Amino acid sequence: MAQAEEVVGICGYATSTPGSGGTIKAEPEDFVVEEISSAPPTVTGGPFTVARIRTTNWETNRLVREMSRRLAVSRKRISFAGTKDKRAVTTQTFCFEVPEERVRSLRIADVEILDAYPTDKKLELGDLLGNRFRIVIRDLAVPPHDAEATLAAIQAQIQVLGGFPNFFGLQRFGSIRPITHIVGRHIVRGEFKEAVDAYVANPIAGEDAEAYEARMDLAATGDYGEALRAMPDVMSFEKALLNYLVRRPGDYVGALQELPFNLQMMFVHGYQSYLFNRVLSERMRRGLPPNEPLDGDLVLPLDKQGLPDRDRALPVDAGNLEKVRRQVHDGKAFVSGPLFGSESPTAAGSMGEIERMVVAAEGLRPEDFVIPRIPRLSSRGTRRELVAPVRDLRWVVEGTTARLDFELQKGCYATSLLREFMKG
Repeated sequence: MAQAEEVVGICGYATSTPGSGGTIKAEPEDFVVEEISSAPPTVTGGPFTVARIRTTNWETNRLVREMSRRLAVSRKRISFAGTKDKRAVTTQTFCFEVPEERVRSLRIADVEILDAYPTDKKLELGDLLGNRFRIVIRDLAVPPHDAEATLAAIQAQIQVLGGFPNFFGLQRFGSIRPITHIVGRHIVRGEFKEAVDAYVANPIAGEDAEAYEARMDLAATGDYGEALRAMPDVMSFEKALLNYLVRRPGDYVGALQELPFNLQMMFVHGYQSYLFNRVLSERMRRGLPPNEPLDGDLVLPLDKQGLPDRDRALPVDAGNLEKVRRQVHDGKAFVSGPLFGSESPTAAGSMGEIERMVVAAEGLRPEDFVIPRIPRLSSRGTRRELVAPVRDLRWVVEGTTARLDFELQKGCYATSLLREFMKG
């Protein structure tokens, strides 16, 4: 696990107590996620249908592809508020440019339409407040009494910190194939063939055996036609990309655009996430607390929804340091790190030094995030809170199993909280 985390820029812990060990996602039912929605209201006769849908073992992009096929509409006519990982039971909100009765008629294995209603506003990515989790950790590495003491001690440290390090979790990059940031790095550098090959070739141990062999052969031969024949049907996105290259050899930009737009964006966002993880890891490695504002930091005040306002990065200096420190300790502001882009603000002081070091190591310039060949993938960048607060955290230990219930604000990863409790 530690090695996999290092690949995506994650190093270190904020808590000092040894962890409980254990395993998550042994079964999809061990990882239950429910969106806390800010969906648009009911509007009779509206052109859109909002549906609350419960799924088991469905990754969001592949579910959208299947729903679009069943409804015989473009996947562009289906939107959602948040992307969810596959191995889980998830309840999330979707929006369809389809009449309500057609949405309610959907019949897909392990997919349940809980509610549907008409509205006049399209749901957009990010239109949610947070997520509610119920997670089971199995096969704890310590006896029940010790597990209780461990979880209690770690919870106390997290409360003092005001949350946990807000790392982008492994699933941001691909739980089995953590490659989205690698594809994104190539896209940002204008290396589109390399981006394609990082996605469709690039075999990684642990993935589907048939797909692994197809990727291995493609990496060795560069034969996209043979890879198309060998790639299993379940790898529908890879097959779509390969099919395009067989029809239009050498058009790697066009091939990438065969993928769903939000998946294309996830490549660039994955690279930004990797860089953020590296900055946060380095700050912690240097012993600089993620919840303590320093001279030169940029802090995010709360917006009207009570979430960190990533569009308002306020500089910290000697004149306002004590005031900002009180706001951070009261949960009214958050120390931030960069999601690098063409216009992202950069901190000063020690944090600025870390940010410049990471950018220099990657050979990056701000203008690299302007992508003229695929303009929609360009990113201006923003800031992200270094510490993620936890609400209503409760846990219970039963034998070799622990169950945790909690809420996180949107964009924060339950696995990044769990790693503090489990320590590997």
